[in-house]
Amino acid sequence: MATKKGKDKLTKADKARLQKEEEIRRLQEEEEARLQAEQDEEERLEREKKEKILLELELKDLERRENELDELRRLLEDNHNAVVKRKSDKAEKAKWESYLCCDGTPDPSEQQEINTYMSLWKEDPEVNVTKVLEQCTGALLLIEKLEDLLRETSNLLDIQKYQEAITNLQDLVHQKHNLATEEILKDANADIDIQTGNMQTVVKDEHITLCLWANLKRNPRFKGLDFEEVSLGFEIPKQLAVSNIAVRILHTRYDHLSLLARMTHTRMHTPSSRSLAGGDIVPADIVLTAQEEVVVTEEVKEHDSIQQLPVDEEEQPDPKSRGGKSVSRTSLHSTGTSVQSAESRQSQIQTQIEALNVSVEADLSSSLLHLNMTEMSLKVQPVDLMQYSPLGGVFYYNVFHLPPQAHHVNGWTIRQISDAGLEAFPYPQKELQTNGSLNSKLDDIESMESPTVGVSVTIPDNVMFLEKPQVARWDATGKQWTMDGITEVVCSEEESKISFKMDSFWPFVLVQDTYANFPFQSWELKPLGQDSAVFTIKGALINISITVQGNQCMLQAQEKKCLSHFTGKWMSSTALQRAMQDSGINVFVNEFTEKYVTTYGKDPLTEHSAYEQMALFSSACAFTWSRWNAQCGPEHLVMQVCEHLSPGPVPEERWCLYLLGAQRSQRLRIFESSEAFSPDHYPGSEFHSTFIHMLQDYMSAEGIVRTKTSHNLFVDNVQSLLCATRPLLYT
Repeated sequence: MATKKGKDKLTKADKARLQKEEEIRRLQEEEEARLQAEQDEEERLEREKKEKILLELELKDLERRENELDELRRLLEDNHNAVVKRKSDKAEKAKWESYLCCDGTPDPSEQQEINTYMSLWKEDPEVNVTKVLEQCTGALLLIEKLEDLLRETSNLLDIQKYQEAITNLQDLVHQKHNLATEEILKDANADIDIQTGNMQTVVKDEHITLCLWANLKRNPRFKGLDFEEVSLGFEIPKQLAVSNIAVRILHTRYDHLSLLARMTHTRMHTPSSRSLAGGDIVPADIVLTAQEEVVVTEEVKEHDSIQQLPVDEEEQPDPKSRGGKSVSRTSLHSTGTSVQSAESRQSQIQTQIEALNVSVEADLSSSLLHLNMTEMSLKVQPVDLMQYSPLGGVFYYNVFHLPPQAHHVNGWTIRQISDAGLEAFPYPQKELQTNGSLNSKLDDIESMESPTVGVSVTIPDNVMFLEKPQVARWDATGKQWTMDGITEVVCSEEESKISFKMDSFWPFVLVQDTYANFPFQSWELKPLGQDSAVFTIKGALINISITVQGNQCMLQAQEKKCLSHFTGKWMSSTALQRAMQDSGINVFVNEFTEKYVTTYGKDPLTEHSAYEQMALFSSACAFTWSRWNAQCGPEHLVMQVCEHLSPGPVPEERWCLYLLGAQRSQRLRIFESSEAFSPDHYPGSEFHSTFIHMLQDYMSAEGIVRTKTSHNLFVDNVQSLLCATRPLLYT
């Protein structure tokens, strides 16, 4: 009973304590509720105040919206019209000066004049290499003018006309090179090298380097030759070393073949996700030019239908006997032969010989030649010229039959006359020997692969490879570059030299990823004075700076190697872009770039409007990238801006963040160093319908005057660079 009473007394004490604690907790909750209510009320009042301020700012912006948009529209239209007029006047003046010159150069826009020019040049009997190269220089200038016209026009008839003229002129230039080559080779025995007993010569001008070697001695121990003065060399197998041949390496610093490929296959819609070195098969989803549409579409469809046919495992020949090449069932059926294995081939050949006797050799040779051609057509893997860029021009690597040589007897020169012209020497040779046993013939079938031919070149001094160059050779049938048949590629960075081997003699180029320098790490557009600014891009591999002065641009690069031919020289924006891309320094984009470079995606109209307005104020304001541009959403842009009237660096504390949208622009409350992104506007700032009116709120009178007196060509130049690089999307 005592224990029970003790428990009752504890229970009463506990109840009292609990009641007290409950009272304290109730008072605390009431206090917290009161404080929370006060805080909610303060937040509500603050929110209402902010909403009221925002509403007032939006109403104020709405009241002046029409006037601001009209002012911006008028500025852009006036600038555009002035630029168009100046360019039109310049073009008319150039055309008139060309007319007054009367130097025989045809007007590239007149097809009749182009046709007359080509007809007269084609009939010109001149074959002296020096004079021929002078003529080719004039034709190359004409091709450049036609390319400019082609880029500027959108008329389909004009596009077809210019493309046809360009193609015909390119063919004619190459024919003239062949005529000059043949003329040199006809007198090869008159210029024999004492040490080797053969003829080797080099001819150069600003556009081409021609290396010729004539095999007069036919020494079976001959392996190859280096033209040391131009750092080009070749290697040939024994069967060519004893043949009556001539080898030519013709390096053209221009690239007519890539232009031909682009005109034939103007657009590839689906980019490859694998590396070029890994052997991409680029989809044949192609949009063709007007004149190629009917013919080439049928060829592509036929090619695709062949590629999609299955190949059964038992129908694949032994890799050891065919170098691992797969053969489709269709290609074998087309020759009347069914191949399952090496043994079955031998058995079927025996049967054919017994049935057809002497005719087997011709049938077998024809079948094997057709089989090999089908294999080649199935294996062609084109280089995607939207993703990769050939650089440094084209190297034409050829082997020819050596023309009949002149003989000098008693003061007379005796020469065999041939109308065949410069004849290509077939290599590898596919013909089977007409004599020998059946076993030897079968051995020839199993070892049809001919030795490869080697070539080594020094990387041209007018290009810079940001990555290890790759090699592509020309596929004349498909009018495209491909990596097939190229092996043992060795690149020496110290010597800037690359050597490799090919299964035959092909034109080849050095190739680089077009977007190797993407995405940009940062960018800045900074004024240097009235109508002067510098645009700096920190790329993925190399940094560049472009100074803009009026209607001229000048490249300044940290890496000046290989760029001395145009670095530090004033030129037009278009010419600078072309020179940079041709030299491998590409920071420019096109409609295909987004397929190969990852971006955050931005509204293109808002982005373009930003570039237009940045150009208008580029004489007085500095612009640079912001990390918040990636976090503000696709409908907005964020960049750092400040007024900057001196040519020196921009102090870090002066940068301010601005948010641009389709409807309005505003200054942001946050800074580049803030911990998180916030779209809140800067206290005391207003909203504006245009970016330039937003900037004017924080500019001095001197800065505003400088923007209003900017030259229209300078504004157009800056806008062209910004639109060509699109830094707000690719940084």
